[in-house]
Formats: sequence, C-alpha cells, structure tokens
Amino acid sequence: MAETAPTPLRGLYAITPDCLAPKVLLDRVRDALRGGAVLVQYRDKGRDARRRAETACALLALCRQFGARLLINDDLALALAVGADGVHLGVDDGDLPAARQALAGGRLLGASCYDDFERARSAAAAGVDYVAFGAMHPSSTKPLAVRASPSLFSRCRAELQLPACAIGGITVDNAPPLLVAGASLLAVVSDLFEAPDVASRAAAYQRLFEENARDLPQSTAL
Repeated sequence: MAETAPTPLRGLYAITPDCLAPKVLLDRVRDALRGGAVLVQYRDKGRDARRRAETACALLALCRQFGARLLINDDLALALAVGADGVHLGVDDGDLPAARQALAGGRLLGASCYDDFERARSAAAAGVDYVAFGAMHPSSTKPLAVRASPSLFSRCRAELQLPACAIGGITVDNAPPLLVAGASLLAVVSDLFEAPDVASRAAAYQRLFEENARDLPQSTAL
C-alpha cells in the first residue's frame, strides 16, 4: 500500500526509457523527481525478471523520497510484488476490471486509449484513475503509433470526469496547447531523459503547469 499522501493527478509523468543501465536510469529518474515529476512509470520489456524487480524497488524508494508515485507498465504482477503505487495497461496487456480489483488500498490504474474515446468510456466504467491519449505528435519511441486529437481531453473531462494524460512526441515547446485542451498529465520519455539537464527539463514542464493553471473538477484530486 502506498505510504505517501495522495496528490492530484496533474503534472509531469516521467516514462522511463528502455536500454539504460540501472544506475544511469536511477540517476536520471532522481533528477526528474528533483525537477518536479509527480508520477514515474517504469517501462521495461526485458526478460530479466530479477533485474526488473530490483530496479522497480529502487525506483519506488526514490519516488517515496520525493513524494511521487511509481506505476509499472503492463505488468500487474510486478506492481503487486514490489508494492508499487499502481499499473498502466495497454489494450492487450490485461483485464482492467480484474486489475482494478487487485489494486486495493488506493493504488492507481491507468489505461492507454490511443485515439479511441469509446475505449476511454469503457476504461472509466472499469474504474481506472486516468486514461491516456496519443500519440499527440510523431514519437521516436513508437513511430507507428496512431495520432490522437487534443479534443479528446476536453471531452474526457466533460463526459467522464477523469484526468487525461497526453503521450507521444511531447516536448516543452509543443506541450502548452495540450494543457489548454485539458490534459492533466504530460507523459514524456525522450524530451525528458535525453535532455542535457534532466532536472531542469522536468522543472520546465512543471512551470508549464503553473502557467496554464486552471480550475479542475474535484474528481481529479486523487
């Protein structure tokens, strides 16, 4: 069960890159947290289960230090095993109602909805805490990803009363219109972790949220 007090699902959502040595990854995540990231998602498709578990535990300890929360990408079993704060599931990565039932104690469940609002509606009915739409821009991480419209964010807020996360090719320069459109979270990989100064880049994202502050429904303060 999460030890930190719940914080609003609004801010920078740091998605870890693949193929970094654990020490390098931890150093860069630490910098992202120093800069203000509110969520970290551990994404690792490797087959070394022991390494993945050890890295997840180390990331969770870092998140605890900074009052942030750790989610695991596409692996409910690992999230439960290490006591992470939640899991994020893609369309082929698990049953959302079953995951919701397993994630007791205030843990978070997020779902990828791509450009599909009806999937977001179904995810909301299954009890997710947020939905993610994208790719919003061409992405080096997933170059073949379908493009999504920013209008999905305002629709999600109006119809589902859920925080919505923007993902895919996001940079500090192209992020402001997504916030204006209603995105509550910005999920960033390359523009954050490939920056010369990760902490400064994370802080730049957090300033965007401050500059684009707007009244949010109470349901977003999870």
